[in-house]
Amino acid sequence: MRLRHQLLLVALSMLALPWAGWQFVRQMEALLREGQEQTLLASGKALARSLAAIRAELPPLGPALYVHRLESPLQIDGYVADWAPLAESIQNLGPPQDAQKLKAILAADADWFYLYAEVRDATRQRADARDPDAERADHLSLVFERDGFTRRYLVASAAPGPFEALASGIDAGRLPATLTGEWQEDAGGYRIELRLPRTQMPQRMAIAVYDATAPGDARGETRPLLGFSDKLARDLAQFAPERTAVRLVGSEAWLLAESGGAATTDGDEIPPAAGEEPGWLGRLAYRSLIAPALGGSPQLDRRLPRLDAPEIWQALSGVPATSWRAGRRHGEVVLAAAVPLELDQQVRGALLLEQSGAALPLLTNAALARLATVSLVALALAGGALFAFASWLSIRIRRLRDDAERALAADGRIEGGLPQSQSRDELGDLARSFQRLLEAVGAYTDYLRTLAAKLSHELHTPLAIVQSSLDNLEHQALPPGARAYLARARDGADRLVAIVRAMSEASRMERAIASAEAEDFDLAELLRGCTDSYRALAVPRQVECVGADQPLPFHGAPELIAQALDKLFDNARSFTPEAGWIRLALVRGEGVAEIQVANSGPPLPESMAGRLFDSLVSVRDTRGDTPHLGLGLYVVRLVAERHGGSASAHNLPDGTGVEFRLRLTGLPRLPASPH
Repeated sequence: MRLRHQLLLVALSMLALPWAGWQFVRQMEALLREGQEQTLLASGKALARSLAAIRAELPPLGPALYVHRLESPLQIDGYVADWAPLAESIQNLGPPQDAQKLKAILAADADWFYLYAEVRDATRQRADARDPDAERADHLSLVFERDGFTRRYLVASAAPGPFEALASGIDAGRLPATLTGEWQEDAGGYRIELRLPRTQMPQRMAIAVYDATAPGDARGETRPLLGFSDKLARDLAQFAPERTAVRLVGSEAWLLAESGGAATTDGDEIPPAAGEEPGWLGRLAYRSLIAPALGGSPQLDRRLPRLDAPEIWQALSGVPATSWRAGRRHGEVVLAAAVPLELDQQVRGALLLEQSGAALPLLTNAALARLATVSLVALALAGGALFAFASWLSIRIRRLRDDAERALAADGRIEGGLPQSQSRDELGDLARSFQRLLEAVGAYTDYLRTLAAKLSHELHTPLAIVQSSLDNLEHQALPPGARAYLARARDGADRLVAIVRAMSEASRMERAIASAEAEDFDLAELLRGCTDSYRALAVPRQVECVGADQPLPFHGAPELIAQALDKLFDNARSFTPEAGWIRLALVRGEGVAEIQVANSGPPLPESMAGRLFDSLVSVRDTRGDTPHLGLGLYVVRLVAERHGGSASAHNLPDGTGVEFRLRLTGLPRLPASPH
């Protein structure tokens, strides 16, 4: 990447400033939200305490039947068409094992109380209510309670059309003596629809179904009837905060009362400059950058008889809840707070308070717009200045590069030098340093060019002379004391020959490692085989193998890894006392295998930790007869690097010895040749 582009990227690091500003705006908006949430929750709790203090007619606990409010009467024909607006609020009243077997909707207008029931029953065993076998045929059982009186009705019909329910129980003029309605059926079951005067509407009732093919108890538990309460609505209106919509729900989330229409916090609270509706760009910026998580329940935006939303259920469990959602108007947000409504230490319902407005998005968008403007201007100025500086700087560096390339010949010789730079800045110092470096490199290059010939002449010729002279001396008559010196000279010459040969072998080894071919093999089996062969060589030392029980497929050069293990074992055996131990271990990792060779013995010198795997480096005592050039661990490092890994050594934590680690990832697989 060119310098000007790098500096341009550095200029882009100034984006951290608008990012920090953006985070500040988001934090500010979060704090404003939290403040509004706490205020609305406090209002909700105060309203709940007020309703409890006046002993408002709160709904009872437990299951109930909800009676929907109607504005116009319904036609009794046994069909669901008139009930379509209330279909979302149908109640499942079937037995626990099949709650959807019986569904019902209750409603009332100014004059009538209506009931619609739908039974899922594909079998047919019908009888009229007055038939002696009606109790054993398919039927519905209705139980009405009012003012302490109870009456049971058996609803059955032998065919679609009008029906008359059979009543039992005490009447006393409080409950209807008979029920009439319409019975309709299809392949999936049957439906009934009936009505009775509002003045005879029960206070509690039960609806149960009897299926002749699966007889059971058809007496159902009576439940109280709940509905929208005008008295509770007046109580809410008396205590509800201004510009706040309040809804009261029972323990099953049925709507019982509400106060306030379109809740809003707009008006005098919005500054004149922010009183306009946000544009589409402002709305997009607010939703995308500031408040992407408007996760409020959309059900709360609709006027439903039942508020089946997570916020409501959390409040009914006794824990207040808040949420934000998009409003109906563009740029509007709605804050909803649900608080439990407690009476006598029991949660009898929940209060939902809602406030909507565009003040918060407008204020946040204004701050975000100012931040964006300032950031763009600052970035443009800084980026332009840095780009101009980078262009001028890159021109000077390119000139220096061209001069350096012209000073270096194709064969590596130094020709000429760099033009003298009079600049006093860092680039001028760099040019002068390059000139001095070229001079030193030129001299050293000339030395290296002649080094091979010098070594050939200085090593092979003297060694040949020494060896021939020693050969001649061996045939001469020498004093007995001189024979010892002759043997030492012969030994020294042999050691020099071995050194030259070892250096040549090291060069050949590097070429062999670089050209090794890969194959698939079991690394664990290779380690076990090497360990078995090492035990005889290490006697009386103990040799163990750990972690090689399970196969480990590997792609590499097994002969190279075995050679590296030989070097590591030879090194470990050299430093392990006769009563010591040597441990070879295989550690499996994600995409990597690690071979560990540990031995008891003296620790490594701290000064050799980073140089142990270099060429011609050794920590052995070289005063013996056999020269050691430190090429073994150098070969180990080359094998590890050839397999995409590394070699390392460290002292054991308890100080009892040394551990060498060989990390291998494997050789790359060559693509299969096409057939």
